[in-house]
Amino acid sequence: MMIDIHAHVTADFDSYRQRAEEAGVTRPVLLSTSVHPENAATLAEVRAEFDSLAQLLDGADTPDALYKRSQQEVLGALAVWPEAVTMRKIPLEWDYTRILAAAGDAVADPRTVGFGEVTPAGGQGALIEAVVRASAETAAGRPLPVLTHGIAPNNADDLRAYAAVATRYPQVPVIIGAFGGLNSMLAVDLAIQHTNVYLDLSSALQLFVVRAALKELPDRCLFGSNTPYGDVLAARDTIEAATKDRAVRSRALKQNAQELFGLAN
Repeated sequence: MMIDIHAHVTADFDSYRQRAEEAGVTRPVLLSTSVHPENAATLAEVRAEFDSLAQLLDGADTPDALYKRSQQEVLGALAVWPEAVTMRKIPLEWDYTRILAAAGDAVADPRTVGFGEVTPAGGQGALIEAVVRASAETAAGRPLPVLTHGIAPNNADDLRAYAAVATRYPQVPVIIGAFGGLNSMLAVDLAIQHTNVYLDLSSALQLFVVRAALKELPDRCLFGSNTPYGDVLAARDTIEAATKDRAVRSRALKQNAQELFGLAN
């Protein structure tokens, strides 16, 4: 039994579910997305989807219509997989009043277990503070975790900014997404230094850093696939290759997420 904490809702959601269930996932944490590279069949189509993604990652505003469409896709996926839960996307360009209202709505929804993927432009990592603050201010004793975008164009300074925000809100779990990309060793260092920083192991690039993370932080490593950019079976195999310790595997694949998100079996 596994929990995939980082699965974007795809246009071919049935295909993801089949792969996830084959891998042993019983409860995915679904994230919205505004682009669908899984629809691309040619190089030109892949490039067009990634051009759209790059604009969003560079800080382009998300039009309300596009945001609403992506949220509807999540609701549709939740309807067909009742065990699934979600993290609520909150655009960073919103003013704080709107961010706080959205956070309140999310906290009131039992299917929502966190906020994310929070995606600042490269070099603007400190902007996640608005969402982390909103999580703290809407908490009823248990602030919802915040999943950040941890891979390019976010850089080492962004990861340090995430950790600095986590220091100011020690009650809010901050998850560094996609294992920090090329800065995975720094991500592990920051998590060692800050007890409310967690590591999403999806999109890990170096197996030996995953092994070190599981050794150093067995209680704060989280299994994720980063679907559609990663594959859920391959992500599981990475963790199984990184450690032979069954207890550590079990924590990374399920128990840590259960405890972090307050999920029952």
